[in-house]
Amino acid sequence: MTTYKVGYIIGSLASQSINRTLSKALIRLAPPELEFLEIPIKDLPLYSYDYDSDYPAEGKALKAAIAAADAILFVTPEYNRSIPGALKNAIDWASRPWGENSFTHKPSAVIGASPGAIGTAVAQQSLRSVLSYCNSPQMNAPEAYIKFSPEIFRNDGTVIDAGTEEFLRGFMEEYRDHIVRVVTVLPPRT
Repeated sequence: MTTYKVGYIIGSLASQSINRTLSKALIRLAPPELEFLEIPIKDLPLYSYDYDSDYPAEGKALKAAIAAADAILFVTPEYNRSIPGALKNAIDWASRPWGENSFTHKPSAVIGASPGAIGTAVAQQSLRSVLSYCNSPQMNAPEAYIKFSPEIFRNDGTVIDAGTEEFLRGFMEEYRDHIVRVVTVLPPRT
């Protein structure tokens, strides 16, 4: 059995983020072939091309973590009908300097939770647009806009609702299959 290293990025910087809880649930429900490592983004300074000739340690660590992963899973909230600024900042760091885009050929998936009924649909569409530009092959289906509530999720990532658990397990199985397809066809860029 081949194991794939999945770096996951949580779009919220909040320690009690519902998307952090969702990430715990996804890891619990993932197939055994997937191994997870969080890629932190909270310590990155704001990106400027002034850093391109001399990347700070935080930017280098981000790029190294993405390079070490076989795939990236984005678990993000929606802020003001788009992706959080911290997440966009991290993507800017990872995709620069020009010609050194860490996301090229890196399989990705996008998911997010919100207390609202439409989950994070608009943020995910914004993120998908950015990832398309970054040449990251995305899992297009199933889409997953998760309505978060304490009746569905416990803080430790346990999913209480059987239908939600089944859906998330299927999402992670599809993600594994997506990773296998992409890494089989597209060699990683170095």
